[in-house]
Amino acid sequence: MATNVKSSRRSQIMAWSVASLFILGFIVSQVGAWTGPIQGAWFVGTQKPRRGFLWMVAIGFVLGLIFGWRMIPLTGAVQALDYLGWALVAAVVGALPFTFHRLVSPRLGGFLSTLPLPLAAVAIPWLALALHFGASKTVGLVTFLTFWFAATVAWLWNRESHATYLVFGAGFIVVGGFGLLRHFGGVVLPADLPIGVAFSPSCLGAALLLSVSALLKPGKHPTWANRPQAVALLQSPFTGNPLHLVTERGREALVSTSGERFPVRDGIPTFLKPQDLTGDNGKYNRLYETIAGFYDDTQRVACALKGLDRDEYFLAYMRKLEAKPGDRVLETSVGTGLSFKYLPRGVRLSGLDLSSEMLANCQRNLRLWQLDADLYLGNAESLPFADASFDVVFHVGGISFFHDQGKAIREMIRVARPGSLLLISDETEEYAKKTYEKIPITSSYYKNRKTEVTIPVDLVPKEMEEIQVEMIKGGLFYALTFRKPGNRLLTQAQ
Repeated sequence: MATNVKSSRRSQIMAWSVASLFILGFIVSQVGAWTGPIQGAWFVGTQKPRRGFLWMVAIGFVLGLIFGWRMIPLTGAVQALDYLGWALVAAVVGALPFTFHRLVSPRLGGFLSTLPLPLAAVAIPWLALALHFGASKTVGLVTFLTFWFAATVAWLWNRESHATYLVFGAGFIVVGGFGLLRHFGGVVLPADLPIGVAFSPSCLGAALLLSVSALLKPGKHPTWANRPQAVALLQSPFTGNPLHLVTERGREALVSTSGERFPVRDGIPTFLKPQDLTGDNGKYNRLYETIAGFYDDTQRVACALKGLDRDEYFLAYMRKLEAKPGDRVLETSVGTGLSFKYLPRGVRLSGLDLSSEMLANCQRNLRLWQLDADLYLGNAESLPFADASFDVVFHVGGISFFHDQGKAIREMIRVARPGSLLLISDETEEYAKKTYEKIPITSSYYKNRKTEVTIPVDLVPKEMEEIQVEMIKGGLFYALTFRKPGNRLLTQAQ
C-alpha cells in the first residue's frame, strides 16, 4: 500500500520566487544589501558561536574580494597585502554584530530577541570607526532598520510563523518600490539616514544593557531532581544495573550500584562510550554534528520548493501510532524532535540520539513549541531504559545507516510494553540516490556505500504481530509497523 503527499503549485511558485531573490542577492549588490543580513541572521543561529563567527568572517572576506576585486591595488605586494588586511578587518567587523546576536538573542524573550542584531549593527561599526579615525561617524537609521527587518524575518522563520512570507513580501515591495522611484522618478535616498550624533552611542548603550540582562537570566535546562519517574526507568546500557541521581557541587549525574557514572550535561544525561562512535555510527554522527543546525530548515526548504506540505508528510506515518494522553512515548534517533509536534498533547515524551548537536537543537525546538521531554545522549543499539518502559516506541530516519540495525530494533522491542505498536520510518534507496548522493555536503557520506538501503522487514523478529509496510511519497520513504505480542491494557494496569 502507498500513501502520496499532495503538492501545491501555488506554494511551490512562492517558494521559488523567494529563493530566486536570495540567489539574486549574491549577484546584485542592491538586493544583497537587503537579503544578506537575513541570511546572516539565519545562518549564525544555526551554528555554535565560535564556528558561526569564523564562517561569517570567511564568507564576508571572500564576498568582499569578489565584489571589490577592482579595488585591489596592483602596484606592489605590500599594497596588496595591506588591502587584504583591511578587507579581513572589515569582514571581522561585519561578522561581530551577528555573533553578538547569536550570543544574546537566545536568552531574551519574544520579540525582544530581535533587537541585539540591529543595535550591534549600528554600535560596532560606529565604535570601530571612532577607534580608527579618532572621531565619531554616525551610523544611522537605515542600517538599524535593515538589520532589524532581517532579525525579524529570521525570528518569524525560526518560529515557523505564517507571517514570515508576509513580512518578507512587504519588505520586498518597499525596497522594490523605492528602486522603481529612484530609477524612473529621480528619487535619491542617502546611503544612510543619520538621526543625530547620539543615536550610535545610544545603540551601544542599549546593546550593553541587553548583554547584562541576558547574562543575568538563568539557563533553562531541566533539573533531573524534578523527574523522579523518568529516573526510575533508567538503567545502565552496558550492565543493566538500575541508576539513581546524585548531585555534587551543583552538577548532576546518574550512578549505578556497580559504580558506573553518567554525567548530566546541559540537562541531558550522557550514555555514550568511545565504541559507540566508531564504524557507521561514528561516520554518520560526524555528518549530523555538522548539519544539525540547519537540518530542520533544509527539510522545510526542500518541501517548499517541491510544493509539499511538510505537516502532511509527517502525519502520513505519525498518525499510525496509537499514542494517547498519558502514554509514555520514546523516539530513538529523535534528532531535532520534529516528530514530537505531531503527537497528542499530554503524552510524556522521551527522546534519544547519538548527536549532541541534534539534541541541542531539539531542546531549542521544544522551548519554541512549549513542549517538555526527557532527552538522552546515547546509542539506539543500547538503550538506557528498563524492559517494558514505554507505551509507544518509534524511530524516524537514520536506521538504514546504523552499525547494527537488528540490535536497534530488538532494543526498541525490549523497552516497549507488550501489545504496543512500534513504527520505523526511513528513506529508501531511491531517495538516497536522488538526494543524499547529489547534495555536496552529504554526497561523500553516501556515495560508494557497501550496501543499499533496504526496508528492515527481515530484521523484525518473527514473533512480532501485524507486520506491515507502507510506501510514502511515491516510494521515496517507507513506514514499517509491527506489534509486540501481549495485552497492552493489562500491562498498563499492572
